[in-house]
Amino acid sequence: MGSGTPAKKRKLNDTKSPAPGRSLDYFFGKQKQNDSIQPSFAVEDKVQEGGKGLQLSDEQLARKLQAEWNQEDAQEPKENTDTYIADEKLILTNGEASKSTSPEKHVPKLEEGFPSAVKPQFSFQPRSDNTLSLQSARSAEDIISSNIPFDESPLTFDPSKYTTELQGHWAAEGGDASYAILTRCFVLVNSTQSRIKIVDTLVNLLRVIIEADPKSLLPTVWLATNAISPPYISLELGLGGSAISKALKNVCGLDSRSLKALYDKVGDAGDVAFEAKKKQSFTLRKPKPLSIKGVYSSLVKIANTQGTGSGEIKQRVVDRLLQDARGAEESRYIVRTLCQHLRIGAVKTTMLIALSRAFLLSRPPNAEFPLKSREDLAALRKEELAEIWSKSEEIVKKCFAQRPNYNDLIPILLEVGVCDELLIRCGLALHIPLRPMLGSITRDLSEMLTKLQGRDFSCEYKYDGQRAQVHCDEQGKVSIFSRHLELMTDKYPDLVALIPKIRGEGVGSFIMEGEVVAVDQVSGELKTFQTLANRARKDVAIGSVKVEVCLFAFDLMFLNGAPLLDRPFRERRELLRGLFTEVPNQFTWVKSIDATSQDSETVLDFFKSATDVKCEGIMVKILDNLPDLKVPDDTEDSIVAEPPGPVKVGKSKEKASEKELEKKTRRKALLATYEPDKRLDSWLKVKKDYSTSFDTLDLIPIAGWHGQGRKSKWWSPILLAVRNEETGSLEAVCKCISGFTDAFYKANKEYYEEGGDHVLRGKPSYVDYEGGYPDCWFEPQEVWEMAFADITLSPTYTAAIGLVSDERGLSLRFPRFLKKREDKGIDEASTSEFLAGLWRKQEEKAPTGGKEVQDDGGEEEDVM
Repeated sequence: MGSGTPAKKRKLNDTKSPAPGRSLDYFFGKQKQNDSIQPSFAVEDKVQEGGKGLQLSDEQLARKLQAEWNQEDAQEPKENTDTYIADEKLILTNGEASKSTSPEKHVPKLEEGFPSAVKPQFSFQPRSDNTLSLQSARSAEDIISSNIPFDESPLTFDPSKYTTELQGHWAAEGGDASYAILTRCFVLVNSTQSRIKIVDTLVNLLRVIIEADPKSLLPTVWLATNAISPPYISLELGLGGSAISKALKNVCGLDSRSLKALYDKVGDAGDVAFEAKKKQSFTLRKPKPLSIKGVYSSLVKIANTQGTGSGEIKQRVVDRLLQDARGAEESRYIVRTLCQHLRIGAVKTTMLIALSRAFLLSRPPNAEFPLKSREDLAALRKEELAEIWSKSEEIVKKCFAQRPNYNDLIPILLEVGVCDELLIRCGLALHIPLRPMLGSITRDLSEMLTKLQGRDFSCEYKYDGQRAQVHCDEQGKVSIFSRHLELMTDKYPDLVALIPKIRGEGVGSFIMEGEVVAVDQVSGELKTFQTLANRARKDVAIGSVKVEVCLFAFDLMFLNGAPLLDRPFRERRELLRGLFTEVPNQFTWVKSIDATSQDSETVLDFFKSATDVKCEGIMVKILDNLPDLKVPDDTEDSIVAEPPGPVKVGKSKEKASEKELEKKTRRKALLATYEPDKRLDSWLKVKKDYSTSFDTLDLIPIAGWHGQGRKSKWWSPILLAVRNEETGSLEAVCKCISGFTDAFYKANKEYYEEGGDHVLRGKPSYVDYEGGYPDCWFEPQEVWEMAFADITLSPTYTAAIGLVSDERGLSLRFPRFLKKREDKGIDEASTSEFLAGLWRKQEEKAPTGGKEVQDDGGEEEDVM
């Protein structure tokens, strides 16, 4: 199916816009060039009076405008006038100024109707010299910040060369670090795909901020990580696309048609702002320089604004941010920040690495913690330098994994730097979720048994529910967090009420982890994840609970004020089962068996029993730490080392050298400790969707998003679709992030290169998808074979809509790429009817009805 594929007709918006109110378009019309008038950088326009066109000089036009404004002021009460006050003049000619006695003006009203790409930003204030001045839009840019070479090596970059000049520059603008310096970093990061360059650039930015304005470090980190708060604090901007579109129209002079044309051309809201600002030749209001703290405060204000009139308040804040953005690049990143899609590839891990290095090289003026000498570090061999970096990185990462909030981490770093004291002061805390430990994927039971040969391990049911982290303090206050650290206490009031019943004697405070599963509390029968997803998310009253749940506990990380992370899993499990009380079908332990690699038949039977009761599979966990990890062992080392195979695409020759070989032959420690935010072979998962014996679908890739972190240079996730035989349309069914190798990612990005022959300028009319805006639409040409765990009803995806539900389509849980079907064309891809048939077959096997809503499309793995 090519771009000319027949599709449903799209509705046209034929509604005529009402006549615009009187604005400056009334005065500024298209004017023929008059060679006799001296050129200036103000536009000379034709004013319509009595049907006659009159040529006005700049001064005449300024005087006429002023007379009109004065007349409006006389008719409007002063107290109802919104003011945007600037300290600048407004000039309309190269030397001639017109006198003004006008008071402050209502900016948005005056801005309406300016020609596209020329409309200035207005703000007026009476001045002693009664003059109006013109400001060049380009002259306001921060030249000092834009020339700092942040992309140098941190071992040669010296912040002291720039701090004095920057501080003097900032002092004239309010004293805080300017947003321009952060924009400079974003531009450099965005211009490279090298992870080394990205980290170096962030390190140098952070060092300048640490030394020149440490109070701006925290908002700098939040803005650079594209967030304003940790996940467990609900602080969201709540901005729709309309607010940003309206701001672009108001500030940059775009109408709906030009805005759409720009978006179709560049495909990114930030790039639209860049192009619009770049074309803006002058502004009647000199921007008030944005500071990093000011931008962050504005975002927090937007997030906290609620209730009646909140939309207008948010719109004013957004408008003001764009008005004050100096230059095209600041506009680009302000809009990307508002859209919460920076696209600079600086994810959490990158920021933590940058922080750890920055605090080894720089400190605030009043701090006394020791630093590393740049000269001494530069003299080290590469391996020695990497060891120093890695030690500091491990400390910072561990702190953030235990307490994932920059509001806690940054102030302590500014005080003590990177040291062991940081681990103590930034450790586990009740009601602050730690990042969960994750399990590595195995292809099948055979691979799992091979990896764990010689170890004692526990096999546990991997329930089809929602992972939950339960905190309880000595006063009985309970907090429940999701795997993504979101607070969901209000979703489970029945679990909160259950906690006093399960606390055994001597249990004060604790942090417990388990799986919340929908169950029949009479029979104990497990229900599907779809049933659990149908439960309300907020403000749930116990009396209104229709979907009953059971908490299957599997770990204990904190007890009576003491962390248990360094205890082996066998010990943590004994404490969990010995100190808490089971409540049938409401609170119990995950079903498990202990085994070794010799018990393959027992493990296979256990796996089958798990899938028979509709579990996803099993989790396998090391029970004990090995007593000695230093003595090499030829058999076990080769088994537990990283699986042999070709070096991943993208790795340098250096990484594939002797160090890589050494890594594959040395003993790999499989510790039984709880390692927050790590995916280790200490925990392995074997899931039913990884088995090749299950049904697969042949899907068509239709779009992609820019990846995050290491995958920022590739398409990930990728949107896939089934075909509708009746209409000829392609119906989106899921996003996929699993099953791809680095080599595949590279080849796929080359094939679907932006601006290339296999991509489209915009969404094709024959594609049915309402879930958002991908970064790139693909020309439908390929068929991919996909595995999956389950088929679910979805409000987002349109596949098979009308075949199983009039309101919802179907989606896939845990989709996984298997291979390209070179033998199939897109006309042979799976159909929506075939998908619906698989769903019906699945529901016939299910022990309970599955017509509940699954709202996430299943594109992300709910890994343990």
